[in-house]
Amino acid sequence: MTDPTTLSDDPAESRTQGRQHAASQRGGLVRRRRILIGVIGGTLALTGVGAAAAALLKSPAQVAAETAAPAPDVLTAAVEKKVLSASLVTRGKVVASQRVEVLSAGLTSPDTVRPVVTKVHVKPGDVVRPGSVLAEVAGRPVLALNGALPAYRNLVSGTSGQDVVQLQQALAALGRHRGSDKAGTFGPGTQEAVRSLYKAAGYTPPTGDFEKSAPSAKDWKPGETPAKPPGTPATAATTVGLPAAEVAYVSKGPIRVESVDAVVGASAGEKLLTLTAGPLVIQGALEVYQKESVRPDQKVEIFAETTGGRAVGTVTSVGPAPAPVTKDAAAAPAYVVDVRPDAALPAEFAGQNVRLTIRAAASKHEVLVVPAAAISSAADGRTTLTVVSSGGKQTRLEIRPGMAGDGYVEVTPVDGTLAAGTRVVIGMGQAPAAPGGKP
Repeated sequence: MTDPTTLSDDPAESRTQGRQHAASQRGGLVRRRRILIGVIGGTLALTGVGAAAAALLKSPAQVAAETAAPAPDVLTAAVEKKVLSASLVTRGKVVASQRVEVLSAGLTSPDTVRPVVTKVHVKPGDVVRPGSVLAEVAGRPVLALNGALPAYRNLVSGTSGQDVVQLQQALAALGRHRGSDKAGTFGPGTQEAVRSLYKAAGYTPPTGDFEKSAPSAKDWKPGETPAKPPGTPATAATTVGLPAAEVAYVSKGPIRVESVDAVVGASAGEKLLTLTAGPLVIQGALEVYQKESVRPDQKVEIFAETTGGRAVGTVTSVGPAPAPVTKDAAAAPAYVVDVRPDAALPAEFAGQNVRLTIRAAASKHEVLVVPAAAISSAADGRTTLTVVSSGGKQTRLEIRPGMAGDGYVEVTPVDGTLAAGTRVVIGMGQAPAAPGGKP
């Protein structure tokens, strides 16, 4: 490189040497600047690493302080004034107030070789109307009619009684009246109403020689007419009657099919199906230790978990003896408690298993109560509460406990005063942690 102190006498060459010297100075300045930036960057990086290490490295004392449990805090509850009730909880099933088993006995005729189920018109869960055919055995129907009295005899011309009154009322509700027959007398008008009922159902009405008290089908022999009981008058061949086996009386209200046992093509068993009707009620179960606390007229809260439905009812009766336990049941014998809803239950409750909360006892008026956890027994036998003042001061107060129920205890101060709203200690908890993990 040309020494700047020895410049050439040639002007052109002198200018060239000047430019080379300026460029050399700029290059040195850039190199020094780069070195300075690198030094500063390294310093900052080392500073960050040090800060991070300082954040991660803690002294044992600091670690212990940050991981220690929060300071204990006093848990309190307010003294309340209310009517105290003692309740017990059990389970129950919503059922209809009437349950009728429809039997197959008598649904045959002298020429029937075997009582076979020929038709089943309903299935479980169906709601059927009065006058409907439920099932058929050996070609003969079973009709549903409204009535509280079960059919217990065959009705023929000249029969009279309360069961005839019930039949006439059931037929009249279907628009089939008894004509000029007296109430309770099975005369021509009633016969015509029965004929109309069977015709609407699609069956031939029962006519001919059947008795008021028909013998059991098991006593009949194929091809043989059953003998008449002594003293039983025969009916005319043209008269219409109503065999007891061909009608099932169910009380007023929706008639529901609970279960069906009959199978088409199979021999008819003793029970064809089961019907329910009437308003919905609840049948619950009580353990031996619960029975003594439950009496008629006690109020009951009804809760159906499946639908979320709620209702209120009243205990109507408690079984005097444990209900029979089936051989397959694993539960201990229980007493049946019947509950009647104060208002009609919606249809969605039918068949549901519900929770029953029975108010077994209640104070006559409002009393001071505290949570059971607030009461403690001192070494000297006294029963006390710990009262907390507005400033946080704690004072022991002797009390006399009374009735207990639903987690609360009635309390009466022995010395001093106690008012609703006063805070009492019910236990010790942990104070909530402050932001940053410090208690």
